[in-house]
Amino acid sequence: MRAYIILGVLSLSACVEEPLTPRETYQAECAACHGNDARGNGPAARGLDTAPPDLTTISARNGGVFPRNQVMSTIDGLDRGAHFSTAMPEFGAGDLGETVIVEENGLGTPVPMKLLDLTNYIESLQQ
Repeated sequence: MRAYIILGVLSLSACVEEPLTPRETYQAECAACHGNDARGNGPAARGLDTAPPDLTTISARNGGVFPRNQVMSTIDGLDRGAHFSTAMPEFGAGDLGETVIVEENGLGTPVPMKLLDLTNYIESLQQ
């Protein structure tokens, strides 16, 4: 009986998927339009009315500052201007993982972990 319990636990643990790394999440969710190199040249970009932006120049387009909250709001779908393509999914409608508290200027804001990780990854791509 004890052996069956151990085998059952081992079988269940083998079924649990490892979470994707931020790079893997980017490749799975963003690269089709924004490209593997994040420059807006993904294979799906050719069929869009509005070209996906080059994600490596976000800071450069914002005076050398990475607009973290704006990027998270854009990915989430919370705050988008009229210039955004309707082809950009609202990822906040899906599962962005467990929430963590991000503190800025003494104010804690709950942010989904997957959203935070993806934003940090995009920030790491800045030139």
